[in-house]
Amino acid sequence: MDSELAKIFKAKDTSCNVCKIYEYILNVIPEPIALVDNEGYVVFFNKQYQEFLNISDEEAIGKHVTEIIENTRLHVVISTEKPEIDYLQNIKGREAIVQRIPVFMDGKLLGAIGKISFRDVDEVKSLAKKLQVAENKAKKFENELRYTATYDFADILGVSQSITAVKRLAHKVAATNTNVLIQGETGVGKELFAHAIHNNSNSCNGPFVSINCAAIPQDLLESELFGYDEGAFTGARKNGKIGKFELADGGTIFLDEIGDMPLGMQSKLLRVLQDRQFERVGGLTRQKVDVRVIAATNVNIEDKVRNNEFRADLFYRLNTISLIIPPLRERYEDISLIVDKSLKNLNSSEYGNKRFSSQAMQTLTMYDWPGNIRELLNVVERLFFLVDSDLVEENHVKQALSGINSEERKSNTNALEDQIHLTEKDAIINALESCNGNKAQAAKLLGIHRTTLYQKMKKLNM
Repeated sequence: MDSELAKIFKAKDTSCNVCKIYEYILNVIPEPIALVDNEGYVVFFNKQYQEFLNISDEEAIGKHVTEIIENTRLHVVISTEKPEIDYLQNIKGREAIVQRIPVFMDGKLLGAIGKISFRDVDEVKSLAKKLQVAENKAKKFENELRYTATYDFADILGVSQSITAVKRLAHKVAATNTNVLIQGETGVGKELFAHAIHNNSNSCNGPFVSINCAAIPQDLLESELFGYDEGAFTGARKNGKIGKFELADGGTIFLDEIGDMPLGMQSKLLRVLQDRQFERVGGLTRQKVDVRVIAATNVNIEDKVRNNEFRADLFYRLNTISLIIPPLRERYEDISLIVDKSLKNLNSSEYGNKRFSSQAMQTLTMYDWPGNIRELLNVVERLFFLVDSDLVEENHVKQALSGINSEERKSNTNALEDQIHLTEKDAIINALESCNGNKAQAAKLLGIHRTTLYQKMKKLNM
């Protein structure tokens, strides 16, 4: 006696045309599909399954599934009424990945459907390989975007004699492969020069990798620069980690705040500059690297050398070419050019129509700008958003600058604390990254208690 599911598939009357449509769809699906009734007898066998097992529809339908499909468990699924998803099943000597799902209608078990997702596990391996290739390409593209120099010499604004001379020298130096030391106060644009030198060098198509030597604790700086192998320390990533020098191979590494690099790391950096080789932390093999080094500092390194706070031999290695970026107070004629460019960008992005009066511009020009270009851009942006009228007047500028002066003492007292918070945050991020997000291991690496780490993360909104 036919089961209810079998009767549906044998129906010939027009009232079951929809069943024939379903049958057509099941035959079009590229995966092998079989349907059994609630007693385990085959009621449907699509063309792909017929080809896979090399049997006809007539040979399969009406027989118990155990007679047709090797090592099947469809009858077990009928008994347990529980699906089995992505199970391995040996069919005709090949490992296949299958799904077995019970079929219900109005709460009543009608049967079960079986589908082969992959007829051979090698298909999965092939797909996984293709996926890995795609992921590698995506990661490579992501790294290319991440490690790309953004600025060129055209982005360094100024017509003054002092900045023009430095730009001319930097442009000349860019064509060589020599190391460069960029010196200047905070905010003068040292990083812009590093970007521009790379973009005009022979290795401009290579990566541009930057690292702030002051923002990373001594315990983590070596692994950040040179990477580490698996098992190098407790909490290390399973497959190790690539360091900045390795990432910069074939391009440029920018070592910002080089004057704050610990003495112990200075000797290791010197060896890399001399030998063009390095070892990962915990590694046994030396790796060759082709990297141009551009370093920057806002401190007087020669004073540090005299005070035995910086290695003289490393200084001479880095200082092959020295670029000294003048502060903004020594190039006052460039201020209006920088303001106009900043204002143009703000008007464009914010749909504004702001401009500075001549008196307002003169006031900006007469200010000494201890924070240099960075401070100037900050003031321009603040005035853009706070002044209601389209014309920024002298009194607006004076008010903004007096606000800076009145807060200067407060700012100076908070500057160190702000820098400490920034450094702590960078250190925690690097520690967590090195320890795969394990907070206990990160705390140990940082030399603090886990509770202290949690408190600092909460304080820093991490």
